[in-house]
Amino acid sequence: MTELPALGARVSLRYRLPAGETRPFTDVVGHVEQVDPTVQVRTRHGEVVTVGRDDVVAFRVVPEQPVRAGQIRNLEHAAALAWPGTEQQWLDGWFLRYGDGATRRANSAVPLRFTSVAEIAAVADWYATRGVPALISAPDRLFRVPEGVPTDAENLVMTTDIGPGDLDDVTVSAVPDDAWLTLYEREVPAPVLAAVVDGELGFGTLAGAAVGRVALTEAPDGTRWAGVSAVHVVESARRQGLARRLCAGLLAWAGDRGATRAYVQVVTDNDAARRLYEQMGFTLHHRSRYVRAEDLV
Repeated sequence: MTELPALGARVSLRYRLPAGETRPFTDVVGHVEQVDPTVQVRTRHGEVVTVGRDDVVAFRVVPEQPVRAGQIRNLEHAAALAWPGTEQQWLDGWFLRYGDGATRRANSAVPLRFTSVAEIAAVADWYATRGVPALISAPDRLFRVPEGVPTDAENLVMTTDIGPGDLDDVTVSAVPDDAWLTLYEREVPAPVLAAVVDGELGFGTLAGAAVGRVALTEAPDGTRWAGVSAVHVVESARRQGLARRLCAGLLAWAGDRGATRAYVQVVTDNDAARRLYEQMGFTLHHRSRYVRAEDLV
């Protein structure tokens, strides 16, 4: 049997067609989602092509398509609206978020338009009046962190194409009810979880043991993004595939509502989460990290 590609890899895969076809082989280009019991490749249009392992003739790894700064800016804009804290304000090119100190993401400023470092002092003042440290979210190519300035919590921003699908047994509600919050087991206030700007939220539950959040927001270029976050499986139910089924259900729900692209933000050293999303077809789009405004001014 031909060697099989790695999960998550972007490949051009040649495979054997059934007898009677006009040609013996054909090719598919996309990201590998599964290699056992069959090989599954998701194309850039969201179609999943399933190939028998013994029908794989050859493959080659294809470099990821380059990501432009404008694409990063559009995705970061949609992501900022999806996790905006309980108070937001535009300050020149910065989108400022405050969420009573709960999570870095909800309490950080994102450079979404062309900005200058001179504006950072004003950003710091805005957070100082709210009694929390001024954190700058610094995505690749949108904000250059000067050499020697410490950063924290680097994130992998991973993306994939999605479309309508099957929710499986995932139930989705518009707000995080008491049962959802109990399963979540993390100290993030409900108002922070339930905040979104110009978008729609879904809070999913599976088997009374797994919960997650998906936010639908639109980027300036018109792309309707689905951002999956707050995924948690209770300890007694882990390693049963619930996280993957939950996320798949959330993405299906989002696809039914017009989302065509999805993203997750994974801390770099969270190997388990990264492997999960790679197996679901997510690939690296860009990286982001946090830096304290005081270290910049």
